[in-house]
Amino acid sequence: MIELHDSDSPGPDSDEGTVRPGPFWRHALWVLGITAVALAAGWASALFRIGPARYGLPPAAPGALWPYLAAWAAIGLTVAAVLRTAAAKVPVYAPGRIAAVLVFGGTRLSLGWRPEAPLLCAMAAIALIAAAVWCAIAFRPLRQAPEERTAAER
Repeated sequence: MIELHDSDSPGPDSDEGTVRPGPFWRHALWVLGITAVALAAGWASALFRIGPARYGLPPAAPGALWPYLAAWAAIGLTVAAVLRTAAAKVPVYAPGRIAAVLVFGGTRLSLGWRPEAPLLCAMAAIALIAAAVWCAIAFRPLRQAPEERTAAER
């Protein structure tokens, strides 16, 4: 199985949730790569129907394709940047996979149903809130009481 890792990700024997420090260009390249892969996968999956015709996700609806891809590119860059920024400070579990799933799902749904602008904005808000909640979960262990932190350091 192909996993979405960056070049400085830990090996199979180490803990996956590690801090990912590094130069800015590496973070920017990671954000661009994750977004591009998720957009391409969402567009490719929109070329066919997922599931039976009665209940399945329809293929890409007729109409303009580029506005939805541009919108999800911007949303994807933001989601991936939020997750990567948090991963540079604290250990975040699978930030690449989370970003890719959010962008892929949003792209696929948008291309299948071509929602109006308010619904597209709601989908963007859901993706950003999900990324923020994932980051907040990663930051939660840092909010220990001072006496707990000093006891843990001993």
